[in-house]
Amino acid sequence: MSLRHIYMIRTGDCRIPITRRSHFLRVLTQVGLLLALFACQACTSPNSEESAPRARELVDLRSRILGYTAKFRADSPYTPPGKAQRARLAKAVGSLLSGDTQQAERQLAPLGLGLTHLTDTDSGRRYDEIAATGTGESTRWGRLYLNADATVRWNAQVPHPVSDRDTEALGIRLLEENPGGALVIAGTHRRAGRDDDADVAHRENSAFHTVVVELQKRGVPGVQLHGFADSSDRPYDAVVSTGAVESAPAEVATMADRMDDDGLRVCRAWAARCPLEGTINVQGRSAQREHAGFVHVELARQARADDGRDTEEATEALSGLITAWNEG
Repeated sequence: MSLRHIYMIRTGDCRIPITRRSHFLRVLTQVGLLLALFACQACTSPNSEESAPRARELVDLRSRILGYTAKFRADSPYTPPGKAQRARLAKAVGSLLSGDTQQAERQLAPLGLGLTHLTDTDSGRRYDEIAATGTGESTRWGRLYLNADATVRWNAQVPHPVSDRDTEALGIRLLEENPGGALVIAGTHRRAGRDDDADVAHRENSAFHTVVVELQKRGVPGVQLHGFADSSDRPYDAVVSTGAVESAPAEVATMADRMDDDGLRVCRAWAARCPLEGTINVQGRSAQREHAGFVHVELARQARADDGRDTEEATEALSGLITAWNEG
């Protein structure tokens, strides 16, 4: 029998005779396949920096924000951002709203601002925070919090934290209790700096206004929270208006009616002459230009403080408005 017959496959037999040479070729083939696989993975896999999931900082969101505002003082220095800085901030916020966090971070860094990914230990909800990273002027430009678990469909605005006492706490509560929201909060006392520069409800050259306008450009409606002290010319618990607009959409009228039904004395600026109507509020005027919803709410202390007798009713009415925005 010749050697040729020894290495032929038998008819009906699926076994392949193994020789030292064929074993070597088989091993060599497997090694080649493995090397090719590794090479493919190296070419197609994103780099580790891009593919690694972003870590989220565990925080008590309420304490984090109130700890920030607790340092606000009327005699603090304040310098608003310049035109170029506001333009860069607008681009950063736009990138974040579009989901491009890396681009947002690159645009924020030269401003002394950064993007931090947070998880609230109380609710488990995730948020993206734009805030100062150092101790420069940007620490008094304010902060933005975006709900990262849902598309942003509404925002709460707090232009006068500390000055309008407890409005910051009410804004946090709305953010925590309602999905799809954003919280825009001013970064200093309204009387800080000079010549009312820090009164961001009446200044277009602020980071606060810049952020609100970027939300408005995307059709995101907002409720701006204010507070007033008891006075004989303000016999109300709430003053509700739509800023520069002299009419109210159904959901805003429903909110005012709900407050009224729950025992709050409400002045509706679209139906009567009211104090504190917010008609010269610059965010209200920009909302009119951008065709975005805007509600200006002034609350007496008993309707906004944590221990206020009407706070629960006011909060529930505001949440009802937000629910209508979320469903709209």
